[in-house]
Order: sequence, then C-alpha cells, then structure tokens
Amino acid sequence: MMPSGRLNERNMRMAMRRMGMTTENLEDVTEVIIRRRSEEIVVEQPEVTVVTVQGMKTYQIAGNSRTRPLGSGPTPAASTNSAPAGPPEEDVELVMGQAGVDRAAAIRALNEANGEPAEAILKLLSKRKG
Repeated sequence: MMPSGRLNERNMRMAMRRMGMTTENLEDVTEVIIRRRSEEIVVEQPEVTVVTVQGMKTYQIAGNSRTRPLGSGPTPAASTNSAPAGPPEEDVELVMGQAGVDRAAAIRALNEANGEPAEAILKLLSKRKG
C-alpha cells in the first residue's frame, strides 16, 4: 500500500529506474508530422518526451495540432538536401547476384522496372540472350 501524500520526484525517478524506465526531453523540436493515408497531423512547437522501457522507445508529443491534406505542407529542409533514396540495398544485391551485373547496372535496371527486382532481373537476363 502506498503511503498517503505525493511521491517526491527523487523517489519517482528511483522507482522508474528500478523498472528499467528512463525519460528524456528532446530539445529544439520545431515540428512533428504524423502522416496518415489521406492526411497529415502537424504539431508545431511540440514538447517531445522519449520514454524508454526495457529498450522500447515511446515518443510522447504534447502541443497544438492541425490537420492538412497529405503532401500539402512544405518539404522538410533535410529531404531537399539529401540524395534520392534509390532502391533498397537488398534488392540491389539480389539483382546483382541473380543477373551477374555490377551495382550501377542493377540500380539502373531497378529504376527502369519501377523497383521490381524480378522484372529487373528478367530484363537484364533477356538483354544477355538477345
């Protein structure tokens, strides 16, 4: 049974540590975007807390939010400065191994096949035979 009154902050932290729980406030977060199939939920100037329990992280977000249609917001600065993602590494390696081509040819074939590894492999193999 818990004693009456409030737990002091130190005891609360110690109890959380014993349970394998830690919390951390993320600083300088300017915006959080939650993308759904047809809309985005935007939380501006949020307070974000990361709660870790036995290695599993949970993000707690507090702040005022608004909803907008999917893709209607500005493109994040980080994504405009980075290179395009390209096909997944496992697909590139699969095409390289199955078709016996180098990395550049595998990526080119995957791009031409809209990211479909089987189609890319078939096209590369048919080029060899023809």
